[in-house]
Amino acid sequence: MLDVRSFSGVDCDSDHLLVVAKVRERLAVSKQAAQKFGGERFNLRKFNELEVMKQYQMKISKRSAALENLSDSKDINRAWENIKENIKPSAKENLGLYKMKQHKQWFGEECLGFLDHRKQAHMQWVQDSSQSNVDSLKNVRHAASRHPRKKRRNI
Repeated sequence: MLDVRSFSGVDCDSDHLLVVAKVRERLAVSKQAAQKFGGERFNLRKFNELEVMKQYQMKISKRSAALENLSDSKDINRAWENIKENIKPSAKENLGLYKMKQHKQWFGEECLGFLDHRKQAHMQWVQDSSQSNVDSLKNVRHAASRHPRKKRRNI
């Protein structure tokens, strides 16, 4: 809710006041919440297209006009549910859903083999810190760090 005002000068032949509210809708939730709850994320980049934006505005205005006729409800929670039930289908029709990227797995048995090999070279160096073990550890570390990097780049 952005702004709520009451107008006392309006004569509606009752002791009630006219209340007008400005509402800003928020279509997307944070990435973590969408992934955590399996919620829907709308493709908001389609709003950059003028035609899509106008179609969406027309559908929302038509649905809100239908809501005004049904606004006999005194329960604010029910009114909010009606608004939400009308915004979501319009957004789904015009914008569509945002598709999350599916990441390919790069860490596998081959990477685990490199890490085990590095661990063994380190244990040999700890037991005997000769120059040959130092050179061996250096080469194994180099290979163990380069292999996953290459796998990630190739995917």
